[in-house]
Amino acid sequence: MITPYDVPASKLIEKLAKYLQENVDEINPPPWASIVKTGTHVQRQPQNPDWWYIRCASLLRKIYAHGPVGVEKLRAEYGGRKDYGVKPEHAAKASGAVIRKALQQLEAAGLTEPFKTRGRRVTREGRKLLQELAEDVKKELVKEAPELEKY
Repeated sequence: MITPYDVPASKLIEKLAKYLQENVDEINPPPWASIVKTGTHVQRQPQNPDWWYIRCASLLRKIYAHGPVGVEKLRAEYGGRKDYGVKPEHAAKASGAVIRKALQQLEAAGLTEPFKTRGRRVTREGRKLLQELAEDVKKELVKEAPELEKY
């Protein structure tokens, strides 16, 4: 059985984002998504108009791989280096509102669930979806490069 660990993350996230955009009604960008920055360390809002679906897909995969995980740890994961001009750069966390709203939508869609006081984890439906899409990605990769079939 192919799992999300067995395929490249970028291909899986791309396919999952497309699936979420087309098939999951609960996941929609909020009205402020077109003007918001994703953290204090970035200077502009995302240029990709479908960035919300990509972030949701990335969050779902990250929760699958590292879960149960909370908002603060995810803020640190999606953060980056803040430029202070001539002063040294320091780590800055990502926007909590973006991550929190995306997690709420994933929970409403039934793909994640709260786990005690330790954050969120992927539900059975979420694991099934990720494994099915991972198998599809693996099949596409084998078509491109047949030598990958043995893995």
